[in-house]
Amino acid sequence: MQKVLIIDDDRAFLRFIESYVRKHFPALEVFTCADPVCGLGKISSDLALLLVDLEMPGLDGKKILAYATGKGLSKKRIIILSGRDADYLHEHFPMGSCLAVLNKHEAKQKAVLDMIFKALEKKSGR
Repeated sequence: MQKVLIIDDDRAFLRFIESYVRKHFPALEVFTCADPVCGLGKISSDLALLLVDLEMPGLDGKKILAYATGKGLSKKRIIILSGRDADYLHEHFPMGSCLAVLNKHEAKQKAVLDMIFKALEKKSGR
């Protein structure tokens, strides 16, 4: 199974995305963490995908991105989520700094996540 870790302090969003992935992409093994510091212990180089909220108290997404890549997780397996607009996100995360930066409240961005989840499921043989 492909492992997906989602770190986000917005518990309602976290419950929604976890439930959504489990229902629509059952071949993926999803883990969640609402506490960014607690989430650090779950980051490993064998994750297929790390989704991390940009703005969280105590430890933001930029710091988690740096920590994850320091632990050997490829930047191409990390997605930064935020409520910020695309211009802000692309300014702070230029192309190549991670797989993608997505506004977690825009419906069109869900289609991008769906494509990524489908690709991961395909890799796991489903």
